[in-house]
Amino acid sequence: MNELSMSHSGFKAYDIRGVMPAEINEELAYRVGRAYAALYHPKTAAVGRDIRLSSPALAAAAIRGLADGGADVVDIGLCGTEMMYFSVFHYGLSGGIMITASHNPQDNNGMKLVREEGIPVSADTGLRDIERLAFSGEFPEAERKGTVAEKSVMDDYIAHILSYVDVSRMKPLRIVADAGNGCAGPIFRRLAEKLPFRVTEMYMEPDGTFPHGVPNPMLEENRVPLIAKVKETGADMGIAWDGDFDRCFFVDNEGKFVEGYYMVGLLAGYFLRLHPGETIVHDPRCFWNTEAVTARLGGRCVESKGGHAFMKETLRRVHGIYGAEMSAHHFFRDFSYCDSGMIPWLIVAEIVSETGLSLAALVRQMEDAFPCSGEINLPARDVAGVLRAVEEKYGGAARAVSHLDGVSLDFGDWRFNLRPSNTEPLIRFNMETRGSRALLAEKQAEVIRFVESVNA
Repeated sequence: MNELSMSHSGFKAYDIRGVMPAEINEELAYRVGRAYAALYHPKTAAVGRDIRLSSPALAAAAIRGLADGGADVVDIGLCGTEMMYFSVFHYGLSGGIMITASHNPQDNNGMKLVREEGIPVSADTGLRDIERLAFSGEFPEAERKGTVAEKSVMDDYIAHILSYVDVSRMKPLRIVADAGNGCAGPIFRRLAEKLPFRVTEMYMEPDGTFPHGVPNPMLEENRVPLIAKVKETGADMGIAWDGDFDRCFFVDNEGKFVEGYYMVGLLAGYFLRLHPGETIVHDPRCFWNTEAVTARLGGRCVESKGGHAFMKETLRRVHGIYGAEMSAHHFFRDFSYCDSGMIPWLIVAEIVSETGLSLAALVRQMEDAFPCSGEINLPARDVAGVLRAVEEKYGGAARAVSHLDGVSLDFGDWRFNLRPSNTEPLIRFNMETRGSRALLAEKQAEVIRFVESVNA
């Protein structure tokens, strides 16, 4: 395959992701592996893959590229993205590649690249260099061909994940788990074997045909079966994951989806009670509640640009104990500052077990104190033009304006953030108020109407 049959459009801000085979294909995966080996000279790299039907072939191609470039490869097989991160930092490897398109449509696939300790390779830290070398095809000849060895990391990974909680304190909670036919099912089952929970399973078998839809709990329609099952079984909580389970979503005991924003506050409080004075990192979308929880418990808050690469860099730089985006990415210092979709639900189960409070009760005060819109996607042909127009209209009345990530405007009793999507012609809108749902409804409708008028 020559350069003309490959596309640059799959190279995004944080990873490589796109439609098969136009944007992502085996030749590109091979060349990315070769480029990674040539630029970073890894001694040993891990390669994992998700459940998509195209993932085995892409993984094999990336492995060939790494090995032809002189790197020894540890093939960890079918796994979640965090298991690739874990393999790199736990075994002291030089880096890794994960074949996944997470929650993207079925005909998509992609690649996530990391260096030692799970440090991400993004557009700002080397992905553009990999793109240039991959498309040039001018790879230096390796002194040797690398070896390839298969390795199961399951037992070590499970032991590590369970180290974040005290299993002896867990109560026999009723939990509904929805893996969406992604990678989470086998992992959840291995964890559940060691826990006292009464579990109802949904869509747990990995299946790249996605018979129940693409595993993306951010879509409201994808939450409906889980919500119904929580109500039907009287469960203490429902848990769902995206395809590669680096994000974790919750339904409370009343059958209500819990916005990721409030889970950030709940977990921040958990860590600060255990480790007073530590630093919590949050993204710019909604953060008043996180700031309030952190201040009340004597911690320190640091704001970071959104996106996993930026969040990890900030968390590492400030040595934060925990950080999160309200989109359900949770990052942990003891997980080499990487994100995990398994650690959060275990901690939440421990909190519910120890406090005797329901999940609904645990988040209700936060929801009342800082109502939020949740993330709303707004189509935009000219994203930059819309952001300029919004700032021109609202900036003069704002107490503070920030351009850390898109544009954030603070009016004292309400604020909002608009940021461009890294993958689609969309603007992501988030708003919060100080205790007023009426103000939230009013201003949310007003800003959305204005964005739509600019975009008309």
